[in-house]
Amino acid sequence: MRALTISAHGGMEQLAYRDDLALPELQRPDDVRVRLACGALNHLDLFMIGGLPHITITPPWIVGSDGAGVVDAAGPGATVRPGERVMLNPGISCGRCEYCTDEAEPLCLDYGILGEHHPGTLAEYVVVPSANVSVIPDDVPMAQAAAFPLATLTAWRMVVTRAQVKPGDTVLIWGIGGGVAQQALQICKRRGATVWVTSGSDEKLERARALGADETINHRSVDVGREVRSRTRKRGVDVVIDSVGQATWKQSLGALGKRGRLVTCGGTSGPMLETDVRRLFWNQWTIMGSTMGSRSEFAAIAAEFAAGHLRPVVDSVVPLTEGRRAFERLASGEQFGKVVVDLG
Repeated sequence: MRALTISAHGGMEQLAYRDDLALPELQRPDDVRVRLACGALNHLDLFMIGGLPHITITPPWIVGSDGAGVVDAAGPGATVRPGERVMLNPGISCGRCEYCTDEAEPLCLDYGILGEHHPGTLAEYVVVPSANVSVIPDDVPMAQAAAFPLATLTAWRMVVTRAQVKPGDTVLIWGIGGGVAQQALQICKRRGATVWVTSGSDEKLERARALGADETINHRSVDVGREVRSRTRKRGVDVVIDSVGQATWKQSLGALGKRGRLVTCGGTSGPMLETDVRRLFWNQWTIMGSTMGSRSEFAAIAAEFAAGHLRPVVDSVVPLTEGRRAFERLASGEQFGKVVVDLG
């Protein structure tokens, strides 16, 4: 089997194309094996190369969390059959604990993500529980299907479940070049919100307007919090979607209006934050964390995908043999949308 792997943590030099890996086998009655057509990258994949706390890999470790393809084999308890076109839910949980039965699978103590805790999707084949696949329409390109799940699932939980964005809300989204931000923009617009977006690139801001953004801010040239308060006559926004963390936290709170909700799913710029608790209680803010999404949320985004209501932006498609180039594209920050790997 062909795959893109790492055998140690470090830099891009750790990425290796392999064509001698064993074919993964079904382990449980509800398992399915998917022959992948495309995979897609997330910032998680960059973190995996560098190394993450408490994560141990078994070399050669297959990277990648997103993927789409055709069911190749299915156990007797599986809910899909060979030949069906599917996309993958990257988050795998036990399905039995108190969190799983409460539709809060990302809190499951056994929760794991493909490419991080389980062998990943930048390979010809992957084995997952059938609960982690969703059938996709025949006319949808595999590259789009592969680029859809992780970013959209993350954005859906942030916008719909956690922040509960509603018609009339004003939402600020950081870093519109990324997949989560772009899907959050689409979801917010579908829910009737006014959406502000930021980027350090005027070209990306222009493209974001074409996707439906109402207001744009180049965060390299102004303090975003002050700019938002100036344009809104000090009112601020109702919701902030922040996945950057340390570098943007102060400005995110500066942009947040009274009774505002801030939801975060990452800390790409650093994990440690400072918050003036007086502003927190005086403005009666709600600050929330969010990670991935539940099976029911995956079913919801799959329905939106099948209906054509939500679609990912695909930045570029790179063949598996040139997988390192795909990672370098993502690491450069120049992409607009998802970087996809064609598995051939």
